Amino acid sequence: VQLQASGGGLVQAGGSLRLSCAASRSSLDYSLIAWFRQAPGKEREGVSCISRAGTTYTGSVRGRFTVSRDYAKNTVYLQMNSLKPEDTAVYFCAARAVRVPSSACLNSIHYDYWGQGTQVTVSS
Repeated sequence: VQLQASGGGLVQAGGSLRLSCAASRSSLDYSLIAWFRQAPGKEREGVSCISRAGTTYTGSVRGRFTVSRDYAKNTVYLQMNSLKPEDTAVYFCAARAVRVPSSACLNSIHYDYWGQGTQVTVSS
């Protein structure tokens, strides 16, 4: 069971990036997939999560980031627009087989499988 995150890079403030999280098994095995990020010296932060019930975003990215899922490709995407320097971090995708309430889906303790992370750097 592997998750492969990709799509990070260097972008200027106001720019966009799209991250991808490809799963090695059928997406049906993963009821819930989330994106987390971790900036240097900071704790890991939940960014967004997606299940068949819907999507959830942390407040700082709501309206700028969009999470989506392609079941045919076993891939989850995170479209990031209007990027800010404070979005700079290593971004990770994570998955679990059983859904949790949306109020809990941005808590990293609930996730069983993690990708390796992709660096996003936003310059001012």
